[in-house]
Amino acid sequence: MCNGAIAQVPKQQITKDGWESQMGVNFFGHFTLQALLFPLIEKSNGRIVTVGSLGYDMGIKAIKFDDLNWDKDYTPNDAYSQSKLAQIMTIYELQDRLAAAGKTGVKAYACHPGSSRTSLISTSGSFMMKMIFGLMKLSPLTQPAENGAYPELMCATEPELDQSAFYGPTGRSNWVGPVGPHELKPHAKDKVVANKLWELAEKETGVSWNV
Repeated sequence: MCNGAIAQVPKQQITKDGWESQMGVNFFGHFTLQALLFPLIEKSNGRIVTVGSLGYDMGIKAIKFDDLNWDKDYTPNDAYSQSKLAQIMTIYELQDRLAAAGKTGVKAYACHPGSSRTSLISTSGSFMMKMIFGLMKLSPLTQPAENGAYPELMCATEPELDQSAFYGPTGRSNWVGPVGPHELKPHAKDKVVANKLWELAEKETGVSWNV
């Protein structure tokens, strides 16, 4: 269950592995963990659940292969959006690769927590973002952090879920409400981009999947 994340980092930061921090934590870190654990997951016919974000559609809607680290024109929101888009895209790419390899015992799901009152922004966002989200937490446009865990729990435990779906709150703007499948924008399932991203991730991390 890949849920760890940082968001809206005010200024460009580079991890010790040489990646922009949000891309490193939200995408490359999870990609590596999943790959290393895959033999055990496959052996137990287990599940992989990646916790994305509606942020995948609230900023840049592409992968900047020519400047993945945002050395030019860094913006906190676009960098975050790219990292969550990458995270979501590779789950659907994994589904295709598992199907092609006949490894149907492993299930992979993508979901998001909606607009939940967690500490995500307060731990990594700018002062202004902390103020904005602090005010949002007082509105009906957000839900308790506990509710934000429901989508990933559904994907981890519910039998016979549709892997091709994207799970999250189904209420107002998919920010709050009962959990279920809902729309995923086409750019998150661009097969050409997803395949290129997968190959790049294996090269960058030095980890190859046994798929």
